[in-house]
Amino acid sequence: MISFETISDYNDFNNHETLHPLVSVIDFSKAEVRTGKKMYFGLYCIFLKDVKCGDIIYGRNYYDYQKGTLVFVSPGQVVDVANKTEPYQPMGHGLVFHPDLLNGTSLGKTINSYNFFSYQTNEALHLSDKERLLVLNLFSKIKSELELNVDKHSKKLIATNIELLLSYCERFYDRQFITREDVNKGILERFETLLNNYFQSRQTQNFGLPSVAYCAEQLNLSANYFGDLIKKGTGKSAQEYIQNKVIEIAKERIFDTNKSISEVAYELGFKYPQHFNRLFKQKVGLTPNDYRNMN
Repeated sequence: MISFETISDYNDFNNHETLHPLVSVIDFSKAEVRTGKKMYFGLYCIFLKDVKCGDIIYGRNYYDYQKGTLVFVSPGQVVDVANKTEPYQPMGHGLVFHPDLLNGTSLGKTINSYNFFSYQTNEALHLSDKERLLVLNLFSKIKSELELNVDKHSKKLIATNIELLLSYCERFYDRQFITREDVNKGILERFETLLNNYFQSRQTQNFGLPSVAYCAEQLNLSANYFGDLIKKGTGKSAQEYIQNKVIEIAKERIFDTNKSISEVAYELGFKYPQHFNRLFKQKVGLTPNDYRNMN
């Protein structure tokens, strides 16, 4: 496995001069011909590649990757390229920056809000031609700043342009959620089926309430991407969606007067009945007992 801890490490790997110790814009056509490799990154990376160079593996999943997509990597990630043993010439462009670049900048306070940097995000950003041109223009602005002499304004200007790029990527992802509505609808339907089966099989008694992470894993998605998809598709967070499903099922089971409210709570996966009572009143406006008596 190749490890990239510094900007200089990655520049050397791609035959680039290091103009700034904390950030670089890469033209992959300058790199030597190579084969797919397993790589560890201690850097933030945004890759816009113009050649299919094998199947990228993130965690246990394959990245939804093809020519002309943006791929995001954050420090601590291991990227593996499978099914590519024949030499190929890398093509495309990339932006890499060290976490230290963000210290004392506004981007340093918000970088964790960009979910597409998450480790198991296995949904790449597919760009239109206009979006691709905008990304390349921002890469070019950052490169132009790197080619100037470093002064007290350099760090702020570079970080500001990176933040602008990431904000555009957020917009592009919002667009992608809309244009991929049919695919996302299928995931929503599978999510609903997953929850129904989970409660019907009484897995709650062994494993408790289903978590967002569990549901995402069952659907082969990262927790962050799954959460964003559910939010865009339903207007509710994945956690809210699960809670609403719990209340929907609870309303049915409460009418079984042979069971106490505590028994219903345990059946639904609550460790403590008072947690169930609190959630039910929050969602319905009545305690479970009041709801049972009213009906």
